Amino acid sequence: MSRVTLIQHINIPISDRDRTRQWYEQVLGAEFLDRGPELNARQLQLKIGSGEIHTTDTSNPTPSGHFAVEIHDWEDMIANLDALGVPYTPPTMRAYSGGHSTYIRDPDGNCIELVQHPLGLTDSQGNAVALVHDPHSLTWARLPGYGSAT
Repeated sequence: MSRVTLIQHINIPISDRDRTRQWYEQVLGAEFLDRGPELNARQLQLKIGSGEIHTTDTSNPTPSGHFAVEIHDWEDMIANLDALGVPYTPPTMRAYSGGHSTYIRDPDGNCIELVQHPLGLTDSQGNAVALVHDPHSLTWARLPGYGSAT
């Protein structure tokens, strides 16, 4: 049986692309992915960590569930939320890892869990595994005309 290797993107409902883009850039450090006129007209696409967020425009978004993102520097993230006036739930301690979690909502009410696992990842044998991160963006190869690969 074929297995999933990673979540390539999530899609969230939004009502205002400019507001959403600005919020995700300021709050979570997302980066706009310029995928060319055809894809840019269809939806907002943002890089967040090693994954992507795509959007569906709607005048009345109806969020459901939540998605979680891993935070490297917990104190820096909380300071950023405080500086921007972004409300969050009281952080909880993760007893199994010494990490933290809290929840925030974007301007359209989409729920985002912020989590921190300071001990990192291990494989099934207990060996440390590094998270893959490319500061210039991991990206899928595209056909010509659909924006640059960087």
